[in-house]
Amino acid sequence: MSDLPPDLPRLRTLEKWLAMSLDRVRQQIAAEEQRVAELAARQSLPPPPDWELQTDLSGRPMQVHTDGCRMGGKGFRMKPLTREGALRAVGVDQVPTCPYCRPDVALGVLD
Repeated sequence: MSDLPPDLPRLRTLEKWLAMSLDRVRQQIAAEEQRVAELAARQSLPPPPDWELQTDLSGRPMQVHTDGCRMGGKGFRMKPLTREGALRAVGVDQVPTCPYCRPDVALGVLD
């Protein structure tokens, strides 16, 4: 014995309901896939810089640090530096280096 209705009109109604339900499930799947993709895009941030420039409140350079040094400032006072920028700050601009994290050693430039 079948659990489906025996007549054609009710079978067509059931078919229509199942098709609508399948469409809703597919829309929900698409929305969830988009949410997961957006979340993954937000989490793939660029790597942190290897060096940072600590500035005073007026924006003048104070010290060069390696990334992650806790002796430097926070937020707007720390500016990311490329290797070339750090070499220029230490060598050309004569910005002092942090005595704790020793970015001059990591750069290959010793005092």
